[in-house]
Amino acid sequence: MTVSSLPQTSGFKPGIRDTVVHLLARAAKAYPNREFLVIDGEAVTYSDIEQRSNAMARELKALGISKGECVVTLFDTSIDMVICWFAANKLGAIWVPINTAYRGDFLKHQTTDAEAKIVICDEHYLERFTHIADNIPCVQLILCRSAEPLPICSIPIHPLDEFRGSDTSALPVVVEPGDLAALLYTSGTTGPSKGCMISHNYLAAVGRINRRLTLLEEGQTLFTPLPLFHAAALSNLLSVMEDGSRIAIASHFSVTRFWDDIEQSGAVAAMLMASIFTLVAQAPDCEAAKRYHGKLKMIYGMPITPEDRRIWKERFGVEIVGSWSYGQTEAIRMTGIPYDQEAPETCAGRPLDEYEIMIFDENDQPVADGTVGQIVFRPREANVMFEGYWKRPEATAAVWKNMWMHTGDLGKMMDGYLYFADRAKDYMRSRGENVSSFEVERAFSAHHAIAEIAVHAVGLQTGEDDIKVTVVLRENARVTEQELCIWSLDNLPHFAVPRYVEFRDSLPKNPTGKVLKYQLRDEGVTPLTWDREAAGIQVRRRK
Repeated sequence: MTVSSLPQTSGFKPGIRDTVVHLLARAAKAYPNREFLVIDGEAVTYSDIEQRSNAMARELKALGISKGECVVTLFDTSIDMVICWFAANKLGAIWVPINTAYRGDFLKHQTTDAEAKIVICDEHYLERFTHIADNIPCVQLILCRSAEPLPICSIPIHPLDEFRGSDTSALPVVVEPGDLAALLYTSGTTGPSKGCMISHNYLAAVGRINRRLTLLEEGQTLFTPLPLFHAAALSNLLSVMEDGSRIAIASHFSVTRFWDDIEQSGAVAAMLMASIFTLVAQAPDCEAAKRYHGKLKMIYGMPITPEDRRIWKERFGVEIVGSWSYGQTEAIRMTGIPYDQEAPETCAGRPLDEYEIMIFDENDQPVADGTVGQIVFRPREANVMFEGYWKRPEATAAVWKNMWMHTGDLGKMMDGYLYFADRAKDYMRSRGENVSSFEVERAFSAHHAIAEIAVHAVGLQTGEDDIKVTVVLRENARVTEQELCIWSLDNLPHFAVPRYVEFRDSLPKNPTGKVLKYQLRDEGVTPLTWDREAAGIQVRRRK
């Protein structure tokens, strides 16, 4: 039997209950003039965010937003994004940050699923909402960050500047730790993406977890280039608030500007992800990196290869390169290693004090140490994991079985450490984003030439995935693989555009008609597979 019963990690205090609203209020009172947040060089203090979110909360209340209702935002990382988040939470409303790559059906689904009455967005994302306006009947108003004349639309559109408010005094607190603070959508593998219901205490807890595992003293700066609609970036922002530290965020990651951004921020720790580790490690020498050698003390995130770990230490003088963690949106960070401790290179850390982790076989029975099975977990405290899937009790029950949350991921426990083995098969990861095969298939199914389609990963699924679409065309349809790929550039998020396309006469299926994706994955790239990279087609994030 493998049960995590480990010594408490440094700084753990059991029984703490908190809300995002109380966390900000305490920080604004204790450190009013300290810089809290710096985005692309624009800084705001703790009291700035507190007062500006108070004023906007009153405006949202006047617009009819109340406790339990959802407010959708589609923002690049900005000060306004944070103000809108805290403003919604101060009313007891639920913040729904949407991935800025989403458009079309992806955007429509999450907006309507949340039943949002109000949407707040950047000007360059407004067209995405006007394009689907007739299909999002729940939305009654769009607020847009724009000084330009706004377009005529079936949904009223107004400048956000008209609703910033002027009364900055504190509002009555209407939330408890167990109340919902956010919906964070996670990619579905057998259906549409699901909204993870995130409580106030859950957000506060992941902030505390991140803080105690990060090398950062009071008042020092943490840096990240990750977008704020990601749970990982949110956990970092929340982590600095308890002791009045500072977070600097680059709204966009740039290899050529990385060390300039770090130097400007004065950061001693940085949270990065996926390919960023390798891109920076392999980048040409620059003067900023030389000047800052040894000043960035710690980097962390997933995944980091042993080679990249070595390069960061030797080339940039980073003392601690940490990648020992495992989590998912349902519980952002369940394992870790205190920054002053070492761990086996390939492990995913030790279970944290807030969670109990076990490895089960297919019959929900615990397996012996070193045996691969499904990773399951449960909380040791209230409201430190998601509260279930929004409006999907059946989906919640499907993963919460026998008093354990079933991740669908495979792993093993050895000597108290978790080792990740594999991911749920129909779930993919591309360019640092989770990708739902179901949603990509649904988008492709709108193409007039496609009769059937299967979307799946190619390769070992140990980090970033190459996405392949296997297609059966309609009778007499005429389309090339390249034309289909170019079509997908306009209809999918950039990270979901497939690398490989293959046309077939039929898809392999079982007797009940289910497509055998494992067979397609095993076959991988065949002589008939078209390769986007070989064709010279580049995919970039679009505004």
